[in-house]
Amino acid sequence: MIDCIFCKIVDGVTHAEITHQAEEIIVFKSIQPRAPVHLLIIPKKHVLSIKELTEEDRNLTSSLIYTAKEVAEREHLPGYRLAFNVGRAGGQVINHLHLHLLGGWKDGELTEV
Repeated sequence: MIDCIFCKIVDGVTHAEITHQAEEIIVFKSIQPRAPVHLLIIPKKHVLSIKELTEEDRNLTSSLIYTAKEVAEREHLPGYRLAFNVGRAGGQVINHLHLHLLGGWKDGELTEV
């Protein structure tokens, strides 16, 4: 087994507050939220980051974004931010591809990041 916290969540070894699951994707609440709604959307397949994607992952990345859209609609978010951090220098802390879905701010609450 890869020593990856997100893979352990996918495998059910580590607990997370899962809000959505599909064939290739799992969505769960961030344990360090940066917004009123902060969800992590990850592929079940272990991919280190955007830099490690291959051509065969093209549909996977599309699924991440469409899942974010569907989850945002289900959460009734009128607006939201999607973010990929790539590599340590880009702010990526966990070495498993993940998309941040952040939202739930009231008008005027959001400050520039």
